Amino acid sequence: MSAALNGHGQTTDRRSQMIPQISSPSPPPEVERRRNRLPTLNEVLQRQTMAPVDLFSFYIYMRDQQRSVDYLDFWLDVTQHMSLCRHYVRELRRSVLIETPELEKGSKRSSMILDQFTDPNDPAGPSTYKDDTKTSNQQLSAYLRQERQENGGNNQHSPHSSLGSEQSGARGSGDRGPNGERLPRASFMSNGLHNSTTDSNSPAHTVARADLRVSAENILYTYLLPGSEREIILPQGMLNDVIASIEEDGRDDPEVFDAAKDYTFQAMERDAFPGFLRSKALGNLVPPSTFARRILGILGLFAGFWAGFALIFLDKPKHIRCWLILPFTIGVYCLASDQYSIDPILALLGFSEYTFMNWSRIREPFVRRLLNKRASMVLACTVLIGVALIILFIFVPGKAL
Repeated sequence: MSAALNGHGQTTDRRSQMIPQISSPSPPPEVERRRNRLPTLNEVLQRQTMAPVDLFSFYIYMRDQQRSVDYLDFWLDVTQHMSLCRHYVRELRRSVLIETPELEKGSKRSSMILDQFTDPNDPAGPSTYKDDTKTSNQQLSAYLRQERQENGGNNQHSPHSSLGSEQSGARGSGDRGPNGERLPRASFMSNGLHNSTTDSNSPAHTVARADLRVSAENILYTYLLPGSEREIILPQGMLNDVIASIEEDGRDDPEVFDAAKDYTFQAMERDAFPGFLRSKALGNLVPPSTFARRILGILGLFAGFWAGFALIFLDKPKHIRCWLILPFTIGVYCLASDQYSIDPILALLGFSEYTFMNWSRIREPFVRRLLNKRASMVLACTVLIGVALIILFIFVPGKAL
């Protein structure tokens, strides 16, 4: 740190080290992929899980069942804003490597802040999830605030051709499909901002400081201002602090959204995530499918009882009564699927439903084992009840009226 105070007397290597090296989050270790437990919300949001408990499935659950997808989109947009800030610092380091004299124009205090900054491997999750992550975010925010003050609060670069503005325009949080449903975010199928970064020095791959301002304002105008398009409910004091920081103080650093991000994370963890695990780890059906099976099961049992009593009182032979196997099997199977929210045959085949009649493979090992055990139990109960009803109505003595 004392060497950073000397400013003009440093070598090119030392000057380049003043700006933090930022790398993409490392992929989850193999031991995490073989976890012998259900995942946490933080692991889902960091894309460390697989179907049917991945981020895409959680987004569909928040949209279709919880009806609060705006909170998840807000959390994801704030995380993307943080990634944009880190990418901006990465670009700043790259510019120093290319144009070394530019560093000497900066202040010594900025160099000290950059020298102390360290990049965490876990940018997702609540800002207080790890002490080193929180400290790193605070240092990043402190540097961005200091740089804005040194530049007089002016952003001299146009954001229209930069990476940040392209992603803000392509994010499409409010895009809807032909049926009126909000489309899932395209970033679910990729790593978002990190996949867009290359070693190219062309202007198309740069992030201007104005992009950070645009990103922060987009979050404010989309989710936080009263009457906004996708307004979320936050404590009034917290909301006033965010609005004042952006509109009055001109801040765009990630620390502006820390309290709101933590509040949203805790709300999802408390109110939505337990239901998501119950729906996806203990079952493989969505509510429309369970309702359809309930109707089909009631009709099947009604048809079985009606035909069974009719065949008994008409004194029909047993080989004709064997046709009762069909309605009783369908009725019992569908009602059991509705009761436990699981289709045992499809679960044993390794399929889980994410929207009505749309299926995906079950790839999370622990969830696959859990669903196999639950499906075997439901299937055994279905066979037991079905066989009891069939034996009763086939072998009971007939009596013609």
